Amino acid sequence: MQQPVITDKFGRVLQDLRISVTDRCNFRCRYCMPREIFGKDFAFLPKDHLLTFEEIERLANTFLNLGVKKIRLTGGEPLLRKDLAILIRKLASLDGLEDIGLTTNGVLLGKMAKTLKEAGLKRVNVSLDALDDKTFMEINDSKVPSHTVIQSIQQAKEAGLTIKVNMVVKKGMNDHEILKMANYFKKMDITLRFIEFMDVGQSNGWDFKHVVTKKEIHDMIAQEHDIEPVDPEYIGEVAKRYKYRGTDTEVGFITSVSESFCSSCTRARIAADGHFYTCLFAGTGFNLKELMRNGMTDKELKNTIINRWQNREDRYSDERTEETAKNRKKIEMSYIGG
Repeated sequence: MQQPVITDKFGRVLQDLRISVTDRCNFRCRYCMPREIFGKDFAFLPKDHLLTFEEIERLANTFLNLGVKKIRLTGGEPLLRKDLAILIRKLASLDGLEDIGLTTNGVLLGKMAKTLKEAGLKRVNVSLDALDDKTFMEINDSKVPSHTVIQSIQQAKEAGLTIKVNMVVKKGMNDHEILKMANYFKKMDITLRFIEFMDVGQSNGWDFKHVVTKKEIHDMIAQEHDIEPVDPEYIGEVAKRYKYRGTDTEVGFITSVSESFCSSCTRARIAADGHFYTCLFAGTGFNLKELMRNGMTDKELKNTIINRWQNREDRYSDERTEETAKNRKKIEMSYIGG
């Protein structure tokens, strides 16, 4: 059946859905969940505030009926959600779904990779911000060395999952690891994507002076490797893609700060408590969980989502200034997912 094309006020199609399954994480990365804020007394969502698997399945099916093709599960750290493979199996069986992926810090991935693959998971994005243990542990603030994540990446690869590695780059934090990371994952034949340090949430102390731009990283790599651009695979693809000439191994750049991609953003986001967001940098969401638990019909749910998307006019990265970055209220990355 031909799915409808739902567009927002700028003509952007609803095509991708990101679903956070938990706001909890086993890392305390300095740029995301600094321990002085997300400490032992921090009030995470109670279990009954989280969407159930059945509610997630219902939402996913509704979005698929509105033209979404791809779903990515996020967190927090999604592998902390108990029985996640059961949810993946439910989602993978839905009509119209072409791709289902997962973003993870990789700590739990290795021992779960085979089960996740068998449940229907196709790809994983693994966050790894440095190879050097001292640097990596200073970032994650959880005493986890890089080889733990690298071992999980290898196990996931052996399980048949497609893998991309994401490195958030912050000046003075890990920019000295850029070439080391590029060389390492080129040899592993795994796509590495460099993410510009973004002003998501209120807690990460963002300042433009901490941003290492795509151009700076590209030029650094190009001094050592011959890289050539790769055409986008689909409308709304976020990463600027390149490959090492003479190979199929890619390196990419996610450029929310220096080269905004608001004009082609096709992503809707559902937080772990069922709030619907139309932008990563949003300040408020729309509570779909409450409406579902109060008896909203499938038709009403569908029409509500259509209305929210058609009235969408988010273009935060296009409009970002130093002042808005520091003063605008934005939800935390750990709550909405990447």
